[in-house]
This record gives sequence, structure tokens and C-alpha cells, in this order.
Amino acid sequence: MEYTRLGNTGTTVSKLCFGTWRFGKESDGTVETDREEAHDLLDACWDHGINFIDTANVYGDPNGKSERWIGEWLADREDVDREDLVLASKVYFPFDGRGEPGPNDSGLGRKHIRAQIEGTLERLDTDYLDLYYIHRWDEETPIEETMRTLTELVREGKVHYLGASSMAAWKLTKALWKSDAEGLERFDVTQPMFNAADTDDVSDYLDVCADQDIAVCPYSPLAGGFLTGKYEQADDGTVIAPDGARGSLTDLFEDRYTSETAWAVLEAVEGVADEIDAAPAQVSLRWLMEQDRFTCVPIVGARTPEQLAENVGAVDIELSDSQFERIDAARGPEDDGYR
Repeated sequence: MEYTRLGNTGTTVSKLCFGTWRFGKESDGTVETDREEAHDLLDACWDHGINFIDTANVYGDPNGKSERWIGEWLADREDVDREDLVLASKVYFPFDGRGEPGPNDSGLGRKHIRAQIEGTLERLDTDYLDLYYIHRWDEETPIEETMRTLTELVREGKVHYLGASSMAAWKLTKALWKSDAEGLERFDVTQPMFNAADTDDVSDYLDVCADQDIAVCPYSPLAGGFLTGKYEQADDGTVIAPDGARGSLTDLFEDRYTSETAWAVLEAVEGVADEIDAAPAQVSLRWLMEQDRFTCVPIVGARTPEQLAENVGAVDIELSDSQFERIDAARGPEDDGYR
């Protein structure tokens, strides 16, 4: 495993983060990753040197199940010290772990954040979080209240660093300015959806991260599995997915991931993979790791230890400048590019 400093923080993490949003999640009555499978995956993470684990209070059905399973795994593994792990969780969405969410069971107000951090720490069986994200921007709560509450958590030792997930670039900038102006803790890490096939414009958001030395931990780094190369395009433009793949589990897959640009990117990724004897998934992850304007640590959500092992293989390959730029070019014209 390779390790890197997490942006402008003093914490070092593996160059891959393991995401646990599938733990306990039910899709059409089927649990995507059950407790035994979750613990097997966490065992595999540890064996591969992944020390960075990402979860959220709302992961699992009911909410909180992912955090609880991680805490139980850590308690069971006497050879794994809490201090050797970097644990991240999130707050914002309605939380149903206590039953039907009430009027204060969502958002980024002081009451909800305070309640959720206590629940998260209890379920993870830890005294502190290394990283605490706001899962989304709260239009109803002043950002000053949110940042003051999060700052209190840092100063109390319950949280080490703060992170922000998806939002407009101007909102991230506003939050950073408020923190600086009011002497509050600021966001050190972001978690946008960003991958080689993604055609959404996140350049302004990433510009802010680059300028402010904020680490980027993108979710869906393989475009929901599209960049693994297991999907094919039919003559009528629809997606042919293998049984059990994400494309056959959700109707949103084609709209979100499979634009014409995405197919062009996949072709470039597969070409590079053939040249360096690597899997398309490894090339796609390495393309993210080699962003040089900001620290980029992709969050992988492998379903099996075998898939995780393939993902980890991304640390063993390198892309030449021309190979990196070929993938970039397939994404379409950019004024500055992401590298």
C-alpha cells in the first residue's frame, strides 16, 4: 500500500479509502452486504494496508447499521488498534435508526449534529472520529451555526478534522470564508462525485480544493462499476450489464454514468489498461490518484475481497503523461484540465 498526507492535515492515510455504504443496505429486499461479508471486507482492507474507512450515520437499513458493524469488527479484532485506523462518518440526512425521523432528526443545526455525533461514536465504539463530513449543504441552517457546532466538536476532542461532501463551489467557498473570518475550524477534506467518466462540471469545485489545499476523496470513482469494463453498449445505445451488476439493479445507472463521453473515456481507459497489463478499474483509480493539483484519495466500495484486491492493484501501476492525457482528452475539452 502507498500512503499520503491527507491534504493540509497532519494525518496520513492509505491512497485508497474503503467505503461502507453497502453495509446493511437493502435493494429490492436484498441486503447488498451482510454483516459477515462486511467483516470479511474489513479484514481484507486491513490485510492490504488500507487504514482509511468511510461510513455515514445513514448507511444501512435501518440507519446506523454500517457504523455499528464497523465498531463490532474493531472490537473483535484484538490485533487492530483504533489508533491505526482513520475513521470518517457524516451527518445531514434524516436518521431513522430510532424509528420515524422527527423534525430535528435531519439537517445541520446544532441539535441534530450534537445528537448524531453521540450516536455515531457509540455505534463505532470509539471516543472520537478522525474526519466528520457534512453530507450535504443545509439551506435552512446558517452556515455559521453549523461551523460553530463542528468547531466545538473539534475542540472537545470528539472530531479531528472536518469534511464537506457534494455542494456548489460557491457554497464551499462561503463556508471557508466564514471559518476564516470567525476563527472557526475549516473543511480540510471534500467528497464529491468525481471519476474519469463523470461528465458533470465539477471543475470550479476542484479549483477551490486545489487553491485551498483541500484533499479530495471522490465517491463513485469507478462510475458505479462502469469503468471496470464489464458493461457493453448495445446497437440501440442501451447498456448490457452482467447479472447482479449495478446496471441491472437500478434504473438510474444509464442516466448517471453512460453518456457518449463516458463510452469514449472507457475506450481510452481500456486501451491504456491493455498497454500496461492492468485492469480498467486499476487504470481508472490510478488516474484519480495521479491528480497533482490536490491530494486525491478514491473511495472504493468493493463487494468482495477479490474485487478489493483488484482495486488495491492500482497502487502498483503508473500512467505515463501521454496515457494520463489520453484519458483526459476523451473527457472532452478543458481549459485547464484536472491534473
